Amino acid sequence: MSRRSESITFRLTLLFAAVSTAVLLTLGLLIGNTVEQHFVEQDMEVMTGKLQLAGRLLEKVRTPADLDSLPAQLDDSLVGHHGLALLVRALDERTIFATSDAWFPPALLERGAIRNPPRVRVWRQGGQQGTQPRRGIAALLPTGTPDLPSLVVAVSVDITHHEHFMTSFKRTLWLFVAVAAALAGLLGWAAVRRGLAPLQAIRQGAAGVTASRLDYRLAVDSVPVELAELAETLNAMLARLEDSFRRLKDFSSDLAHELRTPISNLMTETQVALTKARSAEEYRDVLASNAEEYERLARMISDMLFLAQADNGLILPNCEPVDLAAEARELFDFFDALAEDNALQLSLTGNGQVSGDKLMLRRALANLISNAIRHTPTGGSVRVCIETGSGGTTLAVENSGDPIPQEHLPRIFDRFYRADPSRHGGGEGAGLGLTITRSILHAHGGEISARSLKDGVRFEMRMP
Repeated sequence: MSRRSESITFRLTLLFAAVSTAVLLTLGLLIGNTVEQHFVEQDMEVMTGKLQLAGRLLEKVRTPADLDSLPAQLDDSLVGHHGLALLVRALDERTIFATSDAWFPPALLERGAIRNPPRVRVWRQGGQQGTQPRRGIAALLPTGTPDLPSLVVAVSVDITHHEHFMTSFKRTLWLFVAVAAALAGLLGWAAVRRGLAPLQAIRQGAAGVTASRLDYRLAVDSVPVELAELAETLNAMLARLEDSFRRLKDFSSDLAHELRTPISNLMTETQVALTKARSAEEYRDVLASNAEEYERLARMISDMLFLAQADNGLILPNCEPVDLAAEARELFDFFDALAEDNALQLSLTGNGQVSGDKLMLRRALANLISNAIRHTPTGGSVRVCIETGSGGTTLAVENSGDPIPQEHLPRIFDRFYRADPSRHGGGEGAGLGLTITRSILHAHGGEISARSLKDGVRFEMRMP
């Protein structure tokens, strides 16, 4: 089983806490380094001052007597400076002056290691290893006597207090960072929960949507701007579902009605035929009538199967050149007898060629012409107009007669829908012809539309 995805609240809270912790850690490191650098600069100021003072005293050394009095002068200069150690020695490592705690690492006092400006070193010294941390520098300073042209002067300070302060400071700082990160995570969780409250409202509203309650719509004005598009999308989905359920409900009702009529006819005729013994000719008439009803049922089932395949994208039309004008003329020949019975005039203008399935396009055109002939009054006309342009080919079928009311036009391509239910008779189709025609056009990447004229109706097939 796949692991359940983490919630948006958890992810955003974790992200908020991580960002807050990173910012606080960076700030803590910056503050800690700044304070520590301040202590280094403070110690350097003290040690540099002592080096300058020792340098001035060394410059006054002219005679051996001055050299003998130098330790006393240096000792007096250190009065009041606790933790400060000073060492003065010759290049031959002879000590001239040293305080009681003047111990320096050899690497600091080597002549080759002495730099200008002085290099700072940190070490530990004392009775036990690591007892007392110190920071020190060393310099080579000139004297006024040629016997000792320069002396090594080293200065160090005790940084135990600084180290203790920084340890306590860092401990307090990291504790504050931890508490602040936890608090930021808690506040972030509360903020995210509050920010995602509209999603909870959307979830609760969507949970109430059922097959009998598809008219519910989300209030777009009451959700944040970031969720407005989501709410509009959900509303559009609900509208499509409501329309689909309505169509399905109407389709189920119409299908039951359409099937009930031929089945009732079959049952009635069969029951009447069984009420008494009849001649072979009478039984033959009953069977012929039943065969007509069976053919009607078979056509209806075949049409429904075709539409089901079209709805699921299972219709794959063949691609071959189709001459629309030639197909229209052949259909005129087929419907010529019916047109003559009703004194109808059939006419064709224009020509055009498209790529598609010849049988399917012929069926779509036959549905339109048959529909036009059926609804054209006696003495009327049916016209087929073909036009070819840069956007494709348009085939229009017009018939004279009463226009279709405007309120029926959007639904005339629905299954079993009839703009005039009173026209339904046993000789007419099942109300699937226009639906099949639209499916055929969609399978070919085309469209079909209908509009009422002043004295008739016009159907247009547009193909790329």
